[in-house]
Amino acid sequence: MAPLDDQELSTAIQDADSPAWSVRGAAGRQLAGSDKIEEVADVIHRLLLDAQDTWVIQETAEALLERKDTIGLRYVLLAYSQAGNYDAVDHLGAALDCNPEWMTTEGADRLIKQYRELATDPDAGVRSEARQILAKLRPREEWARDSEVDS
Repeated sequence: MAPLDDQELSTAIQDADSPAWSVRGAAGRQLAGSDKIEEVADVIHRLLLDAQDTWVIQETAEALLERKDTIGLRYVLLAYSQAGNYDAVDHLGAALDCNPEWMTTEGADRLIKQYRELATDPDAGVRSEARQILAKLRPREEWARDSEVDS
């Protein structure tokens, strides 16, 4: 995705407050792909927890994961750790579990490395979610031992 200029970024931020779910979802996708993601973190977080429509949650989460970087994954984990209703938990969990990166060795290796990094994140919710996902992949003792070797 091409970087957003200031006007496009401003429009996407405004669109995030639209009453139309399709407009909010498109804004989430645009903002998630922005190279100024940290400047719009609060808006992205709000879209990841959209109380009106799960498509907005799904679209924003998938776009963040398509970045293939730790910051995108972190935002999804943060929202997942704070999701207060079943629909948000369900859609964020589905985005994490069904991330196409799990389908390739290179993608899975990158994700595991990112989850290991996030397992020591300053935010307790992110840390906990990352550790739970790693524990599902293999026993906790095994990944803890491996992370000590990596250090």
